[in-house]
Amino acid sequence: MEIIDGRSFVCSWSGGKDSCLALYHAIRNGGKPEFLLTMMAEGGERSRSHGLPRSLLERQAERLGIPIVFRPASWDEYESVFLAALREFKAGGIEAGVFGAIDVDANREWSERMCAAAGIAPYHPLWQRPRRALLGEFIDLGFKATVVVIRNDKLDAGFLGREIDWQTIAEMEAAGIDACGELGEYHTVVTDGPLFSARIALEIRDRRIQDRYSFLDAAERNTGM
Repeated sequence: MEIIDGRSFVCSWSGGKDSCLALYHAIRNGGKPEFLLTMMAEGGERSRSHGLPRSLLERQAERLGIPIVFRPASWDEYESVFLAALREFKAGGIEAGVFGAIDVDANREWSERMCAAAGIAPYHPLWQRPRRALLGEFIDLGFKATVVVIRNDKLDAGFLGREIDWQTIAEMEAAGIDACGELGEYHTVVTDGPLFSARIALEIRDRRIQDRYSFLDAAERNTGM
């Protein structure tokens, strides 16, 4: 049985809804958040999976009150760089790693293998919970997330920029995907919720297509305050 109570942890942080809900449960169950870890593309300016700019991820961390650590890597280097980071955290006294895997065995097996190699305990608070129930909990808790990536063969570009709410979920299901997006059908950025000190206002600047995916270029809006 995975235990987080009383343990210091690093959260594998994509900036999206699943890592955020995993962070929430790890804290609620007694874990001590010390760091967020985000893997970045080469150059370190955007996150590897969600394409989020470093400045937006830094703003999330600031509003969460948790330091964030970035590690740039190519896909070929990803595993070795991630493991090296976990070993650094272990050397600094971190006891556990928190992950947002839901029910894809390969995702959990990978994070368990990384944690075992680094000598820290894995924690998967969302594991095997019904996907729709997780979405409902996310919404009911007051978290806010915006769709910033879609897989073009799974969803229409009209979903980009949509907030995750029951209407969006219904339309995603009507489009033939599981609305949790666990198989990479879409990705989100979280901008508010019970862990945040204040909401992040998003500015959508552009849309770009890369391979099979469409990405929104999202940043924090300058409110002039």
